[in-house]
Amino acid sequence: MNTHKIDISVLSLANPWLDFLKASEAAKWARKINDELNNISANSKGRIYAFGCLPLSAPVPDTVAEIKRLASPTCSHIHGIILGTSGLGNGLDDSAMIPVWQALQEHKLLAFIHPHYGLPSEVFGSRMQESGHVLPLSLGFPLETTIAFTRMYLVGVFDRFPCLQILLAHAGGAVPALAGRVQSCVEHERGYYGDEGKRVGGPTRTIGEVLRRNVYLDAVSYSETGLRAAVDMVGKDRLMFGTDHPFFPPLGEEQDQWTSVKTNVDVVRTVFERDEEGMKGVLGGNAAEHFGF
Repeated sequence: MNTHKIDISVLSLANPWLDFLKASEAAKWARKINDELNNISANSKGRIYAFGCLPLSAPVPDTVAEIKRLASPTCSHIHGIILGTSGLGNGLDDSAMIPVWQALQEHKLLAFIHPHYGLPSEVFGSRMQESGHVLPLSLGFPLETTIAFTRMYLVGVFDRFPCLQILLAHAGGAVPALAGRVQSCVEHERGYYGDEGKRVGGPTRTIGEVLRRNVYLDAVSYSETGLRAAVDMVGKDRLMFGTDHPFFPPLGEEQDQWTSVKTNVDVVRTVFERDEEGMKGVLGGNAAEHFGF
């Protein structure tokens, strides 16, 4: 943080979070980890806050109870939660997730959705290993996020919970680029229309409206084109800077700065070179306003 002149950070547990724990152990460890995150934040002199983790492999009432606890004065330094795309095991469009979304909306906790599982290795072919982690990280992760969000949208999560707020990792993956195509497919899906041509199914709100009112994107795009697409889709006031830390560390001892962090800072500064207010918002002001730092 000092190296990159970052005043405040929001920490979270890294993937795969608590997804691998047995149902009987998840709630206990979620409480322990969230209490530790809250204590670290409380002792940071205002420099660190956190997203809590949820015991998603535990019974749903345990997860809902932890959301309620995270929103209480007991965890005053927790300002949201992080979760993966598997949800309770069957994806974020699973109807079993309804009590979770309801609790997050009720307690006004933002959900940071981050990928972990990627795409099936068969998608990348038999030569995937020759490029190490390039294919799964550069394509698998963003597309995983894109698919997870679109599944949420299509089953009407945002229709049912119009005040739910989420933050999508990696500038939303391919969401900004494909949102128009998704909307077109929704409008032309025959299964959403009755015999008289009246709409009888599918999401009631447009994906554009959902993105502008329910979705924040981090600014981890690594490109001016990607960041501009994110701005065009959700607006500059719904972008929050991210570091991707602790991934992509310096490759040599002579490097003091993280290339991943510097690259994204430079991208933000270039995209907003004529908009000082917008630049300050993305680099911290938007997060400070949303979370009340």
